[in-house]
Amino acid sequence: MEKIIEKIKYQNTGNFILLAGPCVVENKENLFEIAAHLNAVCDTLKIPLVLKASYKKANRSKLSSFTGIGNEKALEILALAGEQFGIPTVTDIHTEQEAALAAKYADVLQIPAFLCRQTDLLLAAGETGKWINIKKGQFVSAYAMKYAVEKVKQTGNHHIMLTERGTTFGYHDLVVDYRNIPDMQKHEVPVILDVTHSLQQPNQESGVTGGRPDLIPTIAAAGIAAGADGLFIETHPEPSKAKSDGANMLQLDLIEPLLQKLIKIHQAVKQ
Repeated sequence: MEKIIEKIKYQNTGNFILLAGPCVVENKENLFEIAAHLNAVCDTLKIPLVLKASYKKANRSKLSSFTGIGNEKALEILALAGEQFGIPTVTDIHTEQEAALAAKYADVLQIPAFLCRQTDLLLAAGETGKWINIKKGQFVSAYAMKYAVEKVKQTGNHHIMLTERGTTFGYHDLVVDYRNIPDMQKHEVPVILDVTHSLQQPNQESGVTGGRPDLIPTIAAAGIAAGADGLFIETHPEPSKAKSDGANMLQLDLIEPLLQKLIKIHQAVKQ
């Protein structure tokens, strides 16, 4: 990545960047366990790590679904984890007001895919001066994402990443078009592949999103082979007990062997 997130380690190793962590801040113990494991693995493999966790889940199918433990409480825990392990953090925002709030705690603000065209949100995010990770909507072309980039740049903020996270395929599935990686890199920003959300199976009759975690290694390997600048992977010690998106998360103890294989692919692609 030509532009580097402040506080990120191993920026000169040539490795891909990793945005990883649980879907949502469930409690301090859970987040610190995940952060400690990810930090240790990435220290060993010299991978630039950004710790990911949403402080609030604003997009849930059912009203009864878990949405968070309280905005500032969750943000404080996320910030503490980042400080404890010396790694930058990323979290989602959903409204213009949330941009200023989250910017007090996180190093990177993430725009959810469903909100990637929301002009006021993009402008508010850009005005914080933070790094902005814009997820490509499931309904948006790679070419059209240049307009989201332009909106943030209008604020004078050029610290922007784009994330591919699959395209709507029927009512209950997504498909990854790997052409989107080089096509979005033409907007002159780093491009991340969101591995785990690309494997979601949304809009299930149960009101709980399904997923295909068995395909995480396949999607990740193909993304690195296609030249992605980084990967986004949600992970949890016990995905079946996760309070959000457990159906498509990677079990925490599987991340190190996966990253070892991906580094080899990355090195081969660079030759």
